Amino acid sequence: MVSQKVTIKNPTGLELRPAGVLCKEAMQFKSLITFTYRENTANAKSVLSVLGATVKCGDEIEFVCDGEDEEEALERLVTVVEDGLGE
Repeated sequence: MVSQKVTIKNPTGLELRPAGVLCKEAMQFKSLITFTYRENTANAKSVLSVLGATVKCGDEIEFVCDGEDEEEALERLVTVVEDGLGE
């Protein structure tokens, strides 16, 4: 299991389109991928779960990846978030 904190940089936070981008990336990996925000844990492969976390610009989340490709998954998701989730 690996984890890393990252700050959401895109202006709209994890709204519908950026949440879709995040989920699309997460679904490419076999590992279980979640993130925590405040006391909530969201499944990064579920758009509804990501939207339900109500993460805004400037908020810090912590990705947790657990599985056979966990390190690659963590690296990719952190990069996608730092690049602004397509915005």
